[in-house]
Amino acid sequence: MSLGDDHQSSGGHGGMSGTRVRLPEEGGGHRRGGRSSSRSLVTVVGVVVLLIAAIAFANRGGDESDSSDAAADKPKTSSTAPSGTAPVQSGFAHDEQGAQSAAANYAVTLVSADILKPSRRAEIVRHVFVDDKQAALTDKFNTAYSREFLSSIGLDESGNAARGSTYVSRTMPIGTKATQYSDTAATVEVWCTGVFGTAGEKTTRPVTSDWFTLTLQLRWVGDDWKVESFSQKDGPAPVPGDNKASNADEMSKAVQEYGGFTYAR
Repeated sequence: MSLGDDHQSSGGHGGMSGTRVRLPEEGGGHRRGGRSSSRSLVTVVGVVVLLIAAIAFANRGGDESDSSDAAADKPKTSSTAPSGTAPVQSGFAHDEQGAQSAAANYAVTLVSADILKPSRRAEIVRHVFVDDKQAALTDKFNTAYSREFLSSIGLDESGNAARGSTYVSRTMPIGTKATQYSDTAATVEVWCTGVFGTAGEKTTRPVTSDWFTLTLQLRWVGDDWKVESFSQKDGPAPVPGDNKASNADEMSKAVQEYGGFTYAR
């Protein structure tokens, strides 16, 4: 496995954005008017109004408390910001479920912005990988994330974006599948999506989304699951939606206000 090839070929850390596809309407797209369509529209509107009323009534639940109480319970923006306290990320259960949980969490870490920072990379390698693979993988990571590579995605040699820009690399596991399992070893596939790129007015690599699958070979060491090796491939990816892309300011604000997840499952 070549880490440099794996990461550069995927959307994570400098991949390509997808192409938007708009599906044709059913029936060829030609619509005919008439009374029947008008009556159908009225019926649909009536049903929607009744549903909204029912939902509103159910949500009230007979509570006549003052609206100021509800406002006081509303989460503040700071509630989603990073706390600075690292959650538990080790000691996964010694079973197939524990192996899948470990793989999901390690996927979040391995395709993160921190892995691009030399000061954090050594810590990640020690935490994630088995002891006898750490030296070789450290060399591969250092080669893959060289100064030239970091420069190509707009980062300095320390893995930081230019002043006024925010680099983001966040991975969200969608699902996991154990393809092999024993008490001492497991192979787990983690289907992921994520956002990657630089939010900034002058960036040439804006934040885009990507879909990919990580396959992790795990080994039970001591009292925890650790990674022996891993590989990455593209997809499976859904048809892109019609979401309007946010501007650089909106994306930077979202990255700063919403803390990323480090404990995935």
